[in-house]
Amino acid sequence: MEIMKNVPQPSNPLKSFNWSKIPEQKLQGTIWSELDDTKLYNVMDLESIDKIFCAYQKNGVSTEGSIEDLRTLGKNKKTMSVIDSRRAQNCTILLSKLKMSDNEITRTILSMDQQNILHIDMVEQLLKYIPSSEEAASLDIHQKELQNRADNFLYQISKVPHYEQRLRSLHYKKKFAASIAELTPRMRAVLEASRQVARSRRLRKLLELVLALGNYVNRGNARGNACGFRLASLNRLVDTKSSCSKGTTLLHYLVQILEARFREVLDIEEDMPHVRTAARVSMADLQKEVANLKNGLQDVQREIEFHRGQSQVLQGDMFLPAMRDFQAQATCRLAEAEDLFQDMKTRFDRAVRLFGEDSAGVQPDEFFGIFENFLQALAEARQDVENMRKKIEEEERRAKQEQE
Repeated sequence: MEIMKNVPQPSNPLKSFNWSKIPEQKLQGTIWSELDDTKLYNVMDLESIDKIFCAYQKNGVSTEGSIEDLRTLGKNKKTMSVIDSRRAQNCTILLSKLKMSDNEITRTILSMDQQNILHIDMVEQLLKYIPSSEEAASLDIHQKELQNRADNFLYQISKVPHYEQRLRSLHYKKKFAASIAELTPRMRAVLEASRQVARSRRLRKLLELVLALGNYVNRGNARGNACGFRLASLNRLVDTKSSCSKGTTLLHYLVQILEARFREVLDIEEDMPHVRTAARVSMADLQKEVANLKNGLQDVQREIEFHRGQSQVLQGDMFLPAMRDFQAQATCRLAEAEDLFQDMKTRFDRAVRLFGEDSAGVQPDEFFGIFENFLQALAEARQDVENMRKKIEEEERRAKQEQE
């Protein structure tokens, strides 16, 4: 049976000492079995301990200065928080930015911000200060002594039923439209770019010319006699350099052929205006974002079901009417986004297979990145050819003047 020591009761809650106790059954034969600490309380200044190590500081107590300063109870006021001091400080800073009282914030969240007072950034910050179960329990214990603003705020919102789920639902509601608006153009870019490269007659002619040129220069070796090539090969045209004309590559030669015989092909970028945007889209990111939106809407639906089952509703609680309407609209918009995602994926896979690429292994940023890089290289090669032409014309003009 555990021995209960006769320890005096502090006048207020104190800071704890995080030690590791030795189990009582292991004390026998140790020095601890010879000690009697209870007799020392008579010679200890317990009152000063109560003041110096109070779990929170009452008005009029300074936490700065020496122990002697604390014993004389300095006039500086500094309240201590029940929750972690750094967390309390950051929470207080956030609350000061909101410029709202705790009651106003609570009413706004209960109403699901029908007046659109809270910016989404502030809601995201509030999500960081959802009281944990440990904090809520500690705040309950000290509810009558709470003086720090953060403590009071967290205590108040901890009494709101399903506060965390409610706040997360509000955050989802506020970000939903922006998420869809940001997601949709990227999916459309991939879908349209997939259509454009598949339908481009200029691209077909270009690939045909490159195939002919490649088979010609590769005649007689293992790389020759090709019926097709990987699209990434387009960006290797610059690697085949002229042995007699410094700086000239196979791409420069291709440009000269196009300018002489197939000038319309040089305007190939007009056929695929969405390629550059699509080259910055990750299919994995799109899939993840759609899934997150879907999961978030399911969480909202579960919270709606919870509130439907409540017999009592707090005054000013607008969760059900606000979120029912939102859930109906969001369901339709999300279904449209999911349909668009499937259409995009189908069209993209079809385009990839059309060019003989691996539809299972290639992503939009990689696939369309090939075209983006080639279009850039083609433009630079055209400029090089134009500069060379001007240089030759200038040399011919000077030579003619010298002859005259």
